Amino acid sequence: MPFRCAVLDDFQNAATTVADWSPLGDRVEVVPFPEHFGTEDELAAALADFDCVVTLRERVAFPASLLNRLPRLRLLVASGMRHSVIDHAAAHASGVTVCGTESSSTPPAELTWALLLGLARGLVQENAALRAGGPWQSTVGADLHGRRLGLLGLGKVGALVARVGLAFGMDVGAWSRNLTAERAAEVGVRLAPSKEHLLGESDFVSVHLALSDRTRGLLGPAELALLKPTAYLVNTSRAAIVDQDALLAVLREGRIAGAGLDVYDVEPLPGDHPLRTAPRLLATPHLGYVSRANYERYYGQAVENIQAYLAGAPVRMLG
Repeated sequence: MPFRCAVLDDFQNAATTVADWSPLGDRVEVVPFPEHFGTEDELAAALADFDCVVTLRERVAFPASLLNRLPRLRLLVASGMRHSVIDHAAAHASGVTVCGTESSSTPPAELTWALLLGLARGLVQENAALRAGGPWQSTVGADLHGRRLGLLGLGKVGALVARVGLAFGMDVGAWSRNLTAERAAEVGVRLAPSKEHLLGESDFVSVHLALSDRTRGLLGPAELALLKPTAYLVNTSRAAIVDQDALLAVLREGRIAGAGLDVYDVEPLPGDHPLRTAPRLLATPHLGYVSRANYERYYGQAVENIQAYLAGAPVRMLG
């Protein structure tokens, strides 16, 4: 029986074309799944006959309850090197090796600016009006030069976003619980004295924090109320950092100028989800990491991980 590998959430049918899977030869049968399995029962049924699963980011959770229903599973390869939705202890107990891949910070930083610029210059509204023969010039763009950009988090992605803001001539400030003045100065930005100060002074706020118990719900109703009515909020990090219901409320009530989202509590976003019709929202379907270079890296290293595992010397092991 061949070693069978399932590739989850291959929405663009890209997994087997952006990387060379031929080194695996006839030893491995690769089966991409372009559809999303939304429940544990669906996953358990679809993956029952696979020895290996390749999954993207943190879209699909692998808790103990699911791992226990996959007795044939031996290798789990996840893109990136940080995965909060995999129960590593349960995987170890079940004899499942968990490996990761490298991931570039550049694509999510670039998408952050796509959202921010799209919001600031009303690109979606203006493009729709132009194509539909609507009014010529219906929005007045928000300036970037001289405005304040507030970053929640100054890690790899946050630092890249900061440097672009500085190139636009923006006044860039940053805050996180562990951020030091030395780190802020290294990137060339100001250290905000508090989260509240950053939110209140910024014209644009962008979230670049890892999800943890300390950051879950970091921006709730009280924090969103601090934003200027002319401010824009962008989140390309993790959905749970921003209270979704509170954000919907401020958008519907016009208490901020707009928001840009690439991450959601449930993915893919259900067709009837209120965010799909929320006003003042520019939303993309979690495209932050989706670029050709990143896909080549993810799936190319997935092939390497499978080769190494079959050779008895797993690489990039997690947990």
